[in-house]
Amino acid sequence: MKVLSVSSEVFPLIKTGGLADVAGALPGALKPHGVETKTLIPGYPAVMKAIRNPVARLEFADLLGEKATVFEVEHSGISFLVLDAPAYYNRTGGPYVDATGKDYPDNWQRFAALSLAGAEIAAGQMPGWQPDLVHVHDWQSALVPVYMRYSSTPELPSVLTIHNIAFQGQFGPSIFAGLRLPPHAYSVEGIEYYGDIGFLKGGLQTAHALTTVSPSYAGEILTPEFGMGLEGVIASRAASLHGIVNGIDDGIWNPETDPMIARTYGASTLKDRATNRKQVVEHFGLDDDDGPIFCVVSRLTWQKGMDLLAAVSGDIVAMGGKLAILGAGDAALEGALFAAAGRHRGRVGVSAGYNEAMSHLMQAGCDAIIIPSRFEPCGLTQLYGLRYGCLPIVARTGGLNDTIIDANHAALQAKVATGIQFSPVTAEGLLQAIHRAIYLFQDRKVWTQMQKQGMKSDVSWGKSAERYAALYSRLVSRGA
Repeated sequence: MKVLSVSSEVFPLIKTGGLADVAGALPGALKPHGVETKTLIPGYPAVMKAIRNPVARLEFADLLGEKATVFEVEHSGISFLVLDAPAYYNRTGGPYVDATGKDYPDNWQRFAALSLAGAEIAAGQMPGWQPDLVHVHDWQSALVPVYMRYSSTPELPSVLTIHNIAFQGQFGPSIFAGLRLPPHAYSVEGIEYYGDIGFLKGGLQTAHALTTVSPSYAGEILTPEFGMGLEGVIASRAASLHGIVNGIDDGIWNPETDPMIARTYGASTLKDRATNRKQVVEHFGLDDDDGPIFCVVSRLTWQKGMDLLAAVSGDIVAMGGKLAILGAGDAALEGALFAAAGRHRGRVGVSAGYNEAMSHLMQAGCDAIIIPSRFEPCGLTQLYGLRYGCLPIVARTGGLNDTIIDANHAALQAKVATGIQFSPVTAEGLLQAIHRAIYLFQDRKVWTQMQKQGMKSDVSWGKSAERYAALYSRLVSRGA
């Protein structure tokens, strides 16, 4: 089976969050199931710089008004189709925002172009290869099934994965003419959304199957609290909605072989984590004592509950804990966390930005990772934590709820606990979870048991890839 995957970011070429990890790992996980994937990605500067010996496969003289070339290249075991369109992607900022952090005003056109290119490849315009199915991710490629639906060419089966419904790609109606869709596409059954244009909404209406990245989140987005205004559209497609939990690339995230950490280790050599812990202490300027180190590797946003963390940082210190925080995001939240670090020198350390190697080291050297998200479709950092013996402390929501077994009395007695869940998602709820963690940390036998149980968890793509392959097969067998 041949599958075209379309994503705005793919690890290791370009990454701003978990979408890139998923889009990068899933093709390899699908190979044992007879699925051959080519992944279409924008040709950002970082992408064009990283690839070697690309082969031109398709030319666009007028891709929504600009010239573009699709190059094929192998990189890190992934077969990429890179959309080189300098007018859209050759910019000094990030994939979605400029150097000042503001959205590019033409994001609608940049990602409509990506979607249209995907639809053209799906229609067989690239010589020598045509997919059997198209898999698109989030709003940035959600117009692929829209373009396929309103095209004169036969429509291929399509899957749309919702990684985070909070990001919807909503734009004013004035852009409609620039999308080059037929007039009847601007309708409730198409991309019209309360008078605006909804990229994700259009994909939800036209994709043949919808998936999201955990069973709990699939249920949550049917509700007004989590559906972000699209719960009605999703409810109308409920029969086509599937919750498939994300996995991780357990070749990259493996504490026994990880080249990014100071010392490798396994479940039987947990004492060797001490070397990694020492490097974390040095990097964040923390006191080198026996108190537990709680880490955070996250976008610093309201969704991720970083305001709650800032509110309880002093209480964590007062209870004998330490905080190591890696991330970037909302300026006010960054400021609040840096202020906490200033007040609690040696107990709270903050490193701004994102550092892939440091994120590995923190999982390998810290005692627990805090993930207080108000909503979390799946989450990957808690899966990394399980793999590395860094116990997850998580809000009881979405994929966090599906992947962590709370250390309640029954789970501890049965020796199956892998972390700590808390609800409600408030500062008080988080603080109670931290208090439980510190209490458990004092019993090294119990803590070690939880670490080992977490490290035994199957967080790979194996079972989830099998579910995706089965879904693909059903769609292809019955046709679009």
